[in-house]
Amino acid sequence: MTDPRPACLVTNVVSHYRAEPFALLCEAEDVEVIAWGHRGPAPEGVRLRVPTQRGAARLAASGRYRAVICGMSGRLALPASYLGARRARVPFVLWATIWAHPRTAAHALSWLPTRYLYRHADAVATYGPHVSAYVAARRGRDDDVFVATQAAAPLHFAPAEPAASSTERPQFLFVGRFEHEKGVDVLLEAWRQSGLDGEAELVFVGDGPLRARIESAGATALGQVEQRELPALYAAADALVLPSIATATFREPWGLVANEAMHQGTPVLASDAVGAVAGGLVRDGRNGLVFPAGDAGALAVRLETLARNPELRDALGTAAAKDVAPYTPQAWVRGMQQALAAVGASRSGLVGG
Repeated sequence: MTDPRPACLVTNVVSHYRAEPFALLCEAEDVEVIAWGHRGPAPEGVRLRVPTQRGAARLAASGRYRAVICGMSGRLALPASYLGARRARVPFVLWATIWAHPRTAAHALSWLPTRYLYRHADAVATYGPHVSAYVAARRGRDDDVFVATQAAAPLHFAPAEPAASSTERPQFLFVGRFEHEKGVDVLLEAWRQSGLDGEAELVFVGDGPLRARIESAGATALGQVEQRELPALYAAADALVLPSIATATFREPWGLVANEAMHQGTPVLASDAVGAVAGGLVRDGRNGLVFPAGDAGALAVRLETLARNPELRDALGTAAAKDVAPYTPQAWVRGMQQALAAVGASRSGLVGG
């Protein structure tokens, strides 16, 4: 007999790029989203509840849901939602996002509980194959670990008219936080070593504490821009640069800007500390170029290579648009459905495994 109760998805916020996949999951699997940190109205099609973290845990334990899916954010919401699912005697699906546990004293305290969740969740959905491998190594098996593909917001999917540029020089684009862990220092040093200033253009979109350093290096800092403006900026760029590094508290889980740029036929120049590289989307010599994280010299060589080889840029960009096409909100939903099916809680008729 089919359980008439909805399932729930516990997370912090419903971001712009999660709105459509969450709405599709709500429709396909009768899911309520419990977003304890969300602000603003519910996105169209998303059945949303906005409690506190404690309230989210109480809902998970309430017995009103046939299964609990929970992301890894929330020091209270995550463990309490697991315990709530156990109290309600319903399956618990962990939505895992990281491929390295942070290395600080505070995070050391959370390692044993996190490892417990990896091992004892009834199924796991992950950001990509790199996270699946990380989880499976700690879980001791991979037959109930499923990839829920990272997908850009739909506004990035249609080809955009490139933004107007004041120069015909090759343009390299960075989109993200202007912070150390995002590899900004590495990129600026690589730019200096490349000697491309005057021959090519380096453009930064975003904001953060390193903005003054960016501007003093002769790069263009556009600041924050509206999401709807990004596709044209990606389309105008000759390559997106994603130079993230691993720190004690951070390793790039995915880097969704890679998907966004690739939908516009723009190749990606990324470090090997980026999840989209480890997860198999960005491939060296196929749809982008990859360099060792933190190696400014290696990045400088690749900047020069792309700046001076338009045929290579075109070939990589064509492959980028092709390779990112399967990374859709529907693919994310299928991964979540597989995890629900594995614990006998899917409404789709899928068979787990």
